[in-house]
Amino acid sequence: MDVTLVGLRVLREVAERGTITAAAEALGYTQSAVSRQVAALEQAAGARLFDRHPNGVRLTTAGRALLRHAVVALEALDAADRELRGVAAEDGRVRLGFFPSAGAVLVAPALATLRREHPHIRVSTREGATPSLVRALRTGTLDVALLSSRPPHRSPDTDEPPLHVEPLFETCLAVAVPASGRFAERDSVTAEEIAGEPWIASPARREEPLLGVWPGLPGRPRVRHTARDWLTKLHLVAAGAGITTVSPALLPAVPPGVRLVTVEGVAEELRRVSLVRSSSPDTAAANALVRTLRQEAANLAD
Repeated sequence: MDVTLVGLRVLREVAERGTITAAAEALGYTQSAVSRQVAALEQAAGARLFDRHPNGVRLTTAGRALLRHAVVALEALDAADRELRGVAAEDGRVRLGFFPSAGAVLVAPALATLRREHPHIRVSTREGATPSLVRALRTGTLDVALLSSRPPHRSPDTDEPPLHVEPLFETCLAVAVPASGRFAERDSVTAEEIAGEPWIASPARREEPLLGVWPGLPGRPRVRHTARDWLTKLHLVAAGAGITTVSPALLPAVPPGVRLVTVEGVAEELRRVSLVRSSSPDTAAANALVRTLRQEAANLAD
């Protein structure tokens, strides 16, 4: 099969980004140039590599097979390039992805512990939504990811070979309210009581739902403020600007002026935090990071 190095890099980037447009932006190419590279790869492979759909592209079975080999080939070429340039091997490098609210309460303390115990390990991190993190695991640009899921906790994707998913802990969602507001003296609220409150939520995106509004509220919620950053959301709550849904795991990062209350009269909203890895060979650095994340997760669950 006659393929080019540029073609393999384009394959990996499109598979990770999920759209031709996003891959072109990441690579600094035009969309038409990326489309031509994909077409050339499909001609060389004699098979369709991507299924097109309204929101982007998805790898076909043939595409997934070629991607697995492309990742190995690109990593080998990168290693050869480093060796020829006299750059030391990066055996101590680990790439970690995580969902937004995990950064402050799980990732940061884990990295602090890792620096004390394994100062030679270099960790790079990336925050993202579940679909983008899973694609990064599949394309080999992430080694480990922290993902959040809701029941029935299905596998993050259906590709082969399956990803290795290790549950760390489960938590029930709560609502963050101003400490001096309407619910200041309450430990719990009802869905009817909070349905009409002004909400602080993340902007809705193709890859993820509106985060911050309590799931399944009656009527249409009044989203008064949108912010992706959890610290911003919590400080908006403290300022009396509205309320937002959070995980109690965020309690160590909750600023003064905010209280967490439970929602009664409805089913518990459970969320599970899991460590997810690909089937790639383990490294000592990745295993050390995983052990540290497990310990920090156990501390949160206590």
